[in-house]
Amino acid sequence: MSNTEFNQLAMTHALPEARLVDRIDDLCARARGRSVIHVGFVDTGCRTMNTGTGTWLHAHLDRVATSLVGVDIDETGVKEAVDAGYEAHALDARDAAAVEAAGIEPAQLVIAGEVIEHLSDPGSFLDGMHNLLAPGGQLVITTPNAYGLINVFASLGNKEINHPDHVVMFTWRTLTNLASRYGWEHVETRMYVPAVKPFEGGGLSARVLAMAGRFVVGLERFLGKLGRCYSADGMIVVFRSTRRD
Repeated sequence: MSNTEFNQLAMTHALPEARLVDRIDDLCARARGRSVIHVGFVDTGCRTMNTGTGTWLHAHLDRVATSLVGVDIDETGVKEAVDAGYEAHALDARDAAAVEAAGIEPAQLVIAGEVIEHLSDPGSFLDGMHNLLAPGGQLVITTPNAYGLINVFASLGNKEINHPDHVVMFTWRTLTNLASRYGWEHVETRMYVPAVKPFEGGGLSARVLAMAGRFVVGLERFLGKLGRCYSADGMIVVFRSTRRD
C-alpha cells in the first residue's frame, strides 16, 4: 500500500448510526428517574430568552430528574437560580477540591450542554468530568456540529453564524477522539436541529437572515428523515467513563 493510499484511508472515518431528535426531549428522557448534574446550566447570555420561550433546559430537567444540581461559573446566574429554588453552585466543574468542598455527590448522569465549545482547554474539562460521575453513569455532551448546514450556507455569503464566545467547533470524529484521550468511550450519538433565534435589530437584512435560517433548518430536518442526520447543526454525544466503571 502506498503512502498516499494509507493517508486517504486514515483520514476517512465512518460515522455511527444516529437519528434526529428534539434536544430537550432527548435529554429529559435520559434524565428521567436519575440523579443529574447539569454543567453550564445557566446558559449565560441566553437564559432570559430561553426562559421566555420555554426552552431553558435546566427547568425541564428539574421536572424529571430524581435530583438535579446545577454547576456554573456564572455567579450571578447561579445566585438567581438558588433564589428561584434550584440547587446550584458557582464553581469550576474541573476543580475536584471545589466540587468536594461544595458537597456535590457524583451523579448517574452528567450533562454538559453547549459548554465545551466555549473552553480554551476542552481536554482539562473532559478530564474533570470524571469527578462528577458515579460508577456506571454517563456523560452527555451537546455541542454545535462543525459540519452543520447553517454555516455551509452562511459561508456562501461570506458570513459565519457563531456565538461570540465560541472558540472551537467539533465534528463527531474530533470530539470522540479528544474524549478518548481523557478516559471516555463513545456510547451513542443523536443529532438535533437548533431553533432559529430572533436576529438583533430589524430591517431587510435581519428578515433575510431569519428566512434563510428557517430554510436551512427545514432542509436539515428533511435530510434527517432520509437518514442523513450529520448535516444537522447540533450533536448529542453520550460517553461512559473507562476510569470509573
